[in-house]
Amino acid sequence: MEGRVTVNGQTVTELGSKADPDVDDIRVDGRRVKTATARRYILMYKPRGYITSRSDPEQRPTVIDLLTTGGVRDYVYPVGRLDYESEGLLLLTSDGELAERLMHPSHGVAREYHVRVRGVPARETLERLARGVALDGRKTGPAEVRIEKLIETSAGGDAILALVIYEGRNRQVRRMCDAVGHPVVKLKRVRIGPIHDEHIRPGEFRDLSEREITALKRAASRTTPKVRRSTSDVARGTPDDARGTSDVTRGTSHIPHRTSNVGRGTSNVPRRTSNPATPRPADSPRTERAPRPRAGRPTGRPRRG
Repeated sequence: MEGRVTVNGQTVTELGSKADPDVDDIRVDGRRVKTATARRYILMYKPRGYITSRSDPEQRPTVIDLLTTGGVRDYVYPVGRLDYESEGLLLLTSDGELAERLMHPSHGVAREYHVRVRGVPARETLERLARGVALDGRKTGPAEVRIEKLIETSAGGDAILALVIYEGRNRQVRRMCDAVGHPVVKLKRVRIGPIHDEHIRPGEFRDLSEREITALKRAASRTTPKVRRSTSDVARGTPDDARGTSDVTRGTSHIPHRTSNVGRGTSNVPRRTSNPATPRPADSPRTERAPRPRAGRPTGRPRRG
């Protein structure tokens, strides 16, 4: 071997010497031998009050704390961000290439939010959101927006918007709504590309199925879609077709738009009839649940969802 192989800094001189590549530092000609490790793809419902980061200098609880409490030891990191006060679906993975594709606006992976805003936006305001608003001197890309529900309040009423964007700037949804004069009261992400889960609850997480991973990779391999949405559809707050699917050139999402449960209150308009809740399929991935979020770091052992 002529001294080309070292284990933990010691030159191997005998054939048949044993070493564990997962534990020992094995090098050939000075280059470490890396073992192929299975990549991890996790879907989490991030609760409010958690930082979307691996660590926080202010010692606030992070989404990694939830995974650790739930027994996950793999090195994964969040794909994109949900701010401290927001909640909803979040992907975490060890697949750096896929994460980069999902976050890059050139691939136009849809992100859908249910957003409760102060007041009820007018038709012109919805159209403005759909066309794009200027943030930091640069206009946001085309979006899809409709009024999902109206809520009566003592101040006259709020609205819950279903908003789909294809880029991920810092606090983009909140800033878009602020820009048109309707600040966000509550924000929840309900879909990332083809990934959605109506059964997962705050603090829970699960591994994606092979089918979901394939669909996610397919979505991340496409180029930015051209949103085709008429102003009448935006103003009426109706889906693009009778099924309520997203009308973009790269295909439909096949995700029915349901009435959001974000915020409570009495609607002053007739609610659309939604499809009855469907039971979780028998082959659906098992969901892990960390202890219910508290103000501090989560403690205790995970429970099965």
